[in-house]
Amino acid sequence: MREHIFAYVTMANIKLFDADDQRYRITPSQQMLCSCLGALTTSTLVTPLDVVKIRLQAQYRTLTPKRCFIYCNGLMDHCIICVNSQNKALNSSISKEQWYRRPGQFTGTLDAFVKIVKTEGVFSLWSGLSPTLVLALPATVVYFTAYEQLRCFMKDRQEVEKSVFYQQPVWLTSLMAGGIARIWAVTLVSPLELIRTKMQSKKLSYQEIGVAVRDLVKSRGLQGLWQGLPPSLMRDVPFSALYWASYETYKKSFTSSDITIFQSFIGGAFSGMLAAVVTLPFDVVKTLRQLEFGESLGSDESLRKVSTTKQLFQRIYRQKGIRGLFVGLVPRVAKIAPACAIMISSFEYGKYYFTRRNKQMLEETLRD
Repeated sequence: MREHIFAYVTMANIKLFDADDQRYRITPSQQMLCSCLGALTTSTLVTPLDVVKIRLQAQYRTLTPKRCFIYCNGLMDHCIICVNSQNKALNSSISKEQWYRRPGQFTGTLDAFVKIVKTEGVFSLWSGLSPTLVLALPATVVYFTAYEQLRCFMKDRQEVEKSVFYQQPVWLTSLMAGGIARIWAVTLVSPLELIRTKMQSKKLSYQEIGVAVRDLVKSRGLQGLWQGLPPSLMRDVPFSALYWASYETYKKSFTSSDITIFQSFIGGAFSGMLAAVVTLPFDVVKTLRQLEFGESLGSDESLRKVSTTKQLFQRIYRQKGIRGLFVGLVPRVAKIAPACAIMISSFEYGKYYFTRRNKQMLEETLRD
């Protein structure tokens, strides 16, 4: 009887084990691999949807000189500008193929998928993906690894300083960790994005990147490398904080921290939708600022004439009121929800794999 009870308790412990247990918690290198898996999966699955959407829109629209449009291929936004009837993409080398202006008459999404694959090849559905991954993968790795490290650090410290009078809720820990992690990631990548944009706007080669950096620092100082950082932080930090707070709260509702891929997919989609709605005004301002920046590069105007974040908020409110700050709600949610769902479910799958592996190795070590 005693053996049966022991076996039952052991099986229950295995089923309901804590993935954050320090004995078999995933390492920073494993967290990096998990975030890479999530980034690659998200880009691979979401990019074709955006390529088809842009191709459908392009056949009904005329791209006028010195005007821009925003293109997102899963992980990052790209500003594509049309200058003197010649198109070039900022933050990416998408313009080399000009995939968004290739001829084709499509009657719908499915028809576009089929015709693009038949006439241009299946890899056309991933146009512009490679340059995105060069910049997006490091940012994603830093972001998710920093979040996991901060969350676990706060949780461990809370366990040590446990008090019967105060217990910090899960949502607050996740909110703080998500916000701080995003600040680190955005701050780290911001100079790379700016330098890359300047390089391609002036048609500089990669060998001339040192010249571009020196010129930028000489004219604007070291702070010039972080030009445009405030609006990025205003959009991304609240989004990250709200996303992780809602997702971890949803995850806490299950009896085990070991949730299924489907459950994490649903939680990621719901959390992404919530964060997208709340932070939409900041996204509207960030998009307008990006468009102004792109158009100024395609003209003789000085970059100093680009509107500030405060000026854009005031202009939008003056022209369209509060409703103007929530323009594009449906497309933003439609883009964010699946991307967040795919990213977090892929990341959780990686965590599940490495946690089980670490636990198995620990048991084998103790057995020996």
